[in-house]
Amino acid sequence: MPKLHSWKSVEVEHLSPLLSRQCIHSNGITLARIVLKKGCIVPEHHHVSEQFSHILEGELTFYFGDRAITLVAGDVLTIPSNVPHKAVAIVDTIAIDAFSPPRQDWIDKDDAYLRTGSSTEASS
Repeated sequence: MPKLHSWKSVEVEHLSPLLSRQCIHSNGITLARIVLKKGCIVPEHHHVSEQFSHILEGELTFYFGDRAITLVAGDVLTIPSNVPHKAVAIVDTIAIDAFSPPRQDWIDKDDAYLRTGSSTEASS
């Protein structure tokens, strides 16, 4: 059965002073609204989920080893399963990320690499 969601009513998780997210999970997809303040660093990690990252506002640079890809509003980046990556917010940024399969580590709140910045790998 269809279900309507509004970002206004989805819980905001404050993961750090520079990073917050809202998540909607289904059986097949995690959809997240990510807010990164200028200078926010998402440490290198990887996950089994394929990722689409759509930048709504701002500028975000993804790093894949020595390769950097900078996205601005309107850009969409696809990241295949298990590809190590990190991201740095060049300016205040809002992104919508989609993951398939769903991010079980986010559902379980087992994502210390985002909450503390101390881990280099996501367990999913």
